[in-house]
Amino acid sequence: QLQLVESGGGLVQPGGSLRLSCAASGFTLDYYGIGWFRQAPGKEREGVACMSNSGDSTKYPDSVKGRFTISRDNAKNTVYLQMSSLKPEDTAVYYCARLRRLRPCVFDRLAYDFWGQGTQVTVSS
Repeated sequence: QLQLVESGGGLVQPGGSLRLSCAASGFTLDYYGIGWFRQAPGKEREGVACMSNSGDSTKYPDSVKGRFTISRDNAKNTVYLQMSSLKPEDTAVYYCARLRRLRPCVFDRLAYDFWGQGTQVTVSS
């Protein structure tokens, strides 16, 4: 059974850090790129990080570049999103998703074929 399970969300003060995890099961992460997306209330889901299956290619939007870092541990079948210098506007539900085979890193949601259930991140004092 395919599963992507996010964890690590929570409440953090502005300027703080969080590390999200995305644990994959039912498939081998080595063959797939993974993306992180977020969705705030009343807003569209937006991509915040993507890493290719090989790990040698990453992509970030300007809004998080320099603050968010995606990484992967294929031995643990897990992808991480390290978030630092968090801002209130980073508040959202964060999702990880599996990139379709042979697709380059993009933030087009149609390029992803499987999604986790999401984890809430709230940045507030």
